[in-house]
Amino acid sequence: MVTHARLHAGQPVVLRFDLRDFFTSIRASRIHALWRTLGYPLPIARALTTLTTTHTPLAVRQRLREDGSLDWQAARRLASPHLPQGAPSSPALSNLCAFGLDLRLDALARSLGARYSRYADDLVLSGPRLLAQRRDPLQALVAAIALEEGFALNHRKTHCLSQGRRQLVTGIVVNQGLNTPREQFDRLKAVLHQCVLHGPASQNREGHADFRGHLRGQVAWLAQLNPARGAKLSALFERIDWARTR
Repeated sequence: MVTHARLHAGQPVVLRFDLRDFFTSIRASRIHALWRTLGYPLPIARALTTLTTTHTPLAVRQRLREDGSLDWQAARRLASPHLPQGAPSSPALSNLCAFGLDLRLDALARSLGARYSRYADDLVLSGPRLLAQRRDPLQALVAAIALEEGFALNHRKTHCLSQGRRQLVTGIVVNQGLNTPREQFDRLKAVLHQCVLHGPASQNREGHADFRGHLRGQVAWLAQLNPARGAKLSALFERIDWARTR
């Protein structure tokens, strides 16, 4: 994620695209063909496909439809065996399936003097101001390439960000160097401050089993992007009395 964002730091224009239903759009038939292409015998390819794909039960699909979080197209994808989001094998398999997409979009970016990278379903092109001037034809071209490679863009999530605005890539600010959104830093700083004043139990509203580890992880993540801010948060973290229960 950080490597993906770092590539686009300090660029005049950042163009972000989103692949719709990325993992669920990769069907078991495509995964089976991938295993065969990698040289596995037919019985082994079938077994590996069964192990690395799944389908969503009808009851779950119905509940999602009733909640309004799933349209009929997405429901159809979930009904068929597909790559499951969150499985440890899915990122590597999806990257292999999207290899052709990445090659073509990287070539497109290079032809424009721009940069390209992808993190799961997040596609980013960044570079000179002409990207903003050509946004519409570029979006159409990226959509056509994605479709030819077996994917589809979610056009509602296409964003063109110039340096006059906050440029976010996977939640990381990339206008100059890498940084976290100010509100994220302020929110964590406030939680740590309240932990110092009133004890950590008062702030564990989500009931984390290891709240200390949870906060330490957040501090480490922010420190990775902004060492100066991270040092301030670390100093607050060290002042927390973890033996205090109230």
